[in-house]
Amino acid sequence: MRKDLERLSKDELLDYIEDLSKNWLAIDGTWFQVVEKEFGLEKAIELDVNQWKRFTVIEAKRIMKGFNIPENGGISALVEALKYRLYANINVQEIVEVSEKRCVFRMNNCRVQYARNSRNLPDFPCKPVGLIEYGDFAKTIDPRIKTRCICCPPDSHPKEYHCAWEFILEE
Repeated sequence: MRKDLERLSKDELLDYIEDLSKNWLAIDGTWFQVVEKEFGLEKAIELDVNQWKRFTVIEAKRIMKGFNIPENGGISALVEALKYRLYANINVQEIVEVSEKRCVFRMNNCRVQYARNSRNLPDFPCKPVGLIEYGDFAKTIDPRIKTRCICCPPDSHPKEYHCAWEFILEE
């Protein structure tokens, strides 16, 4: 398989990475829907939070290793690591404020929310998951980083983005 991948063009590899990311999101979403149908939304979110406690740390550690991002690298390390999350390949995100001690990350177009909104469904209430997902990801990059939710569904949010997170480096 690796030799087959090595023969692909840069564009073909980028398309493949995007497809892998979409497949990851599809398995996450279909898993959630099955659990929700069987046990209800509240229990599905509880179980999703528990799995994100594990996955987000694994993802952060693999990104750090794969892209030589140093441990305890502060906000600059977090900003770099956020670029390589699976979500970054399929969602529109940005960091709108960056300093040595702080940054603000926004998810401008989230595939999950976009899919729901296109079917005239309300935003998915992902804040409980996001608190763990973003908070533990940042803590794995650097334990001194604290995460604050600016907004995340079910919170109201501007049309320009679905959620926003503030990361602060505390010494």
